[in-house]
Amino acid sequence: MFSSSLVTSVSLSAPRKVQVCHFQKNQEICSQSYANSILAVRLNRQRVVVCLEESICIHNIRDMKLLHIIRDTPSNPNGLCDLTASDVSYLAYPGSAHSGEVHIFDTANLVVMITAHNGALSALKFNSDGTRLASASEKGTVIRVFSIPSGERLFEFRRGIKRCASIYSLAFSSDSLFLCCTSNTETIHIFKLDTSAEPISSVHDWVSFVGRTAASYLPSHVSDILQQERAFATARLPHAGCKNVCALVTLKQLPRLLVASTDGYLYIYNFNRVEGGECVLQKQHR
Repeated sequence: MFSSSLVTSVSLSAPRKVQVCHFQKNQEICSQSYANSILAVRLNRQRVVVCLEESICIHNIRDMKLLHIIRDTPSNPNGLCDLTASDVSYLAYPGSAHSGEVHIFDTANLVVMITAHNGALSALKFNSDGTRLASASEKGTVIRVFSIPSGERLFEFRRGIKRCASIYSLAFSSDSLFLCCTSNTETIHIFKLDTSAEPISSVHDWVSFVGRTAASYLPSHVSDILQQERAFATARLPHAGCKNVCALVTLKQLPRLLVASTDGYLYIYNFNRVEGGECVLQKQHR
């Protein structure tokens, strides 16, 4: 739990109970039980959010007092939600089981409703200060980034055109200039969230410019594809299929991409923040 010695856990033997424990003392601090199985737990320095399939419970982190229940949420069997780590406690969760609608709460009231995708959602992730939200649909081909709390669409990235994928994780860099994405494929994508207007100085830039210009004369579904940015950098896992989570970090003053998978491996890749391109696997641990 941030820099403290507290952790929250939900066990397979007691899937309806969340425990807050002091891991150094091996001691339970408190616990809370629910009528249904817990699908996800998110927390920051003020709130603990417990996601059930058709409701979300919001607690005060100091005493686990129940502050609010968001009832009758759309069926959410994967427990998809995210909570900002900043002082402004925004909660994002699916607003529909069939379309890519995102609801943003300030852990008490609805702030904004975002129509993020046509299809159902598969991933949601806030940046570190809660000013941006990344989303992906079940199709997994398009990643979008929105401004919070306005809900304005800032970026749209294309992970692929022909190959659909199940998105496993999204993660912003600490400065919110990059966004990484993992899926059930072996390829990890890193997108650059660049708002600067740079001159057209390369073949890649020129092709991108021509594509955006031509998009204004084409049907909407075609112009959307032309205007979507592709990955700034990529990395390849040794094999595909295992669920995983990613992070963009700095280790020993060098930018790195980390990927932890459910088969027990931690992969560490280099990442060139200037040139992008292929990220080379540096180390793997198990």
